[in-house]
Amino acid sequence: MLEAAAPMLEVQFGQASDFGKIRTNNEDAMGSFIPASRQQARTHGYLFAVADGVGGMDLGEVASATAVSVITREFAKAQAGTMLISLLPRLIQHANAAVHDCTLAPEYRGRKMATTLVACALRYDQAIVSHVGDSRCYLVRQGKAKQITQDHTWVNEQRKMGIISASEVAESESRHILIRSLGPEMFVSPDTTALSLQAGDVLVLCSDGLHDELRETAIAQIVSQNKNIDEIARELVARAVDIDGNDNTTAQVIRIRSVEQVGMYRGRPYRLPS
Repeated sequence: MLEAAAPMLEVQFGQASDFGKIRTNNEDAMGSFIPASRQQARTHGYLFAVADGVGGMDLGEVASATAVSVITREFAKAQAGTMLISLLPRLIQHANAAVHDCTLAPEYRGRKMATTLVACALRYDQAIVSHVGDSRCYLVRQGKAKQITQDHTWVNEQRKMGIISASEVAESESRHILIRSLGPEMFVSPDTTALSLQAGDVLVLCSDGLHDELRETAIAQIVSQNKNIDEIARELVARAVDIDGNDNTTAQVIRIRSVEQVGMYRGRPYRLPS
């Protein structure tokens, strides 16, 4: 008797980025690691990352490109089966060190640089999201968007302490002042969250050029369309740029086609009986 093959984690992925209407260069960066085989999907998984070079500092595009390059390269080199929830914060630490080291390089000496970074790793039926700064991850499930990351900004800290309201955060002139970013210090503390995935879920990683302009309801409505995934990513970015366009705008969209359900025992996955 032939046994049915166990369902695999399958994703569709699209991305888009735009300079916007004002800037002449793009300080956003994006990258990904896509497994080359079913085996690698189980041993390593997928990785997606968006970074936004901090404006007002030198060489934001160098900082963001360095961070994305390091995290995707090191993810590919990670030991097979490494737990993603411990791997991702460690890789963000590597990316931070690389950006910090750039400021010490002879060609950049004395020029400060910093970047945000949001990264999402997927394996089996789980997503691990780790971030520093105000680039975000949203989970869209059954037509509703939920913000997974919490911005590392001065006004968001004030909101958490009850000093200002969420609506005041959105209107604040200081909403882009970061309290955490990659590069300025030798060490950084990312926030990391684990999510259980379902078939039909959509994950959106984006820079503030997108989430400043699009409400969660608009993000959910756009990504829930039955369209090509690249077209959806382009539509998200185009809509945000159309509304304002003062900033670089970037989106990665990951649609979950199917998941492989596993149990965990002492941190190791085992396949559940079908």
